[in-house]
Amino acid sequence: QVQLVESGGGLVQAGGSLRLSCAASGRTFSRYSMGWFRQAPGKEREFVATISRSGSSTYYADSVRGRFTISRDNAKNTVYLQMNSLKPEDTAVYYCAASNSNVSPSTASYDYWGQGTQVTVSS
Repeated sequence: QVQLVESGGGLVQAGGSLRLSCAASGRTFSRYSMGWFRQAPGKEREFVATISRSGSSTYYADSVRGRFTISRDNAKNTVYLQMNSLKPEDTAVYYCAASNSNVSPSTASYDYWGQGTQVTVSS
């Protein structure tokens, strides 16, 4: 089992940047593909980005491609989400998740979830 703790959220103006971090417990972090998801009020949780176990493969939602970058440091048991050129529509609670399967944009593929961190982008 793995426990995930997100950090780095906050309030930022449109056009600004934030970097989210997700720290994982345990010594098996490199066995999991990792993903970032987000959920805005009144909306379903949606896929943002995912990264393979080694970090060699990454995939993004169309809405964030070119602005967000997912990365991981297996030595530090941490996955990151660098968010640039933020827009008000990026406002949401951001969750990281770990999957025993290969990279996937589906929430159903993920086995462990963090508690989320709020990102608010003002116009």
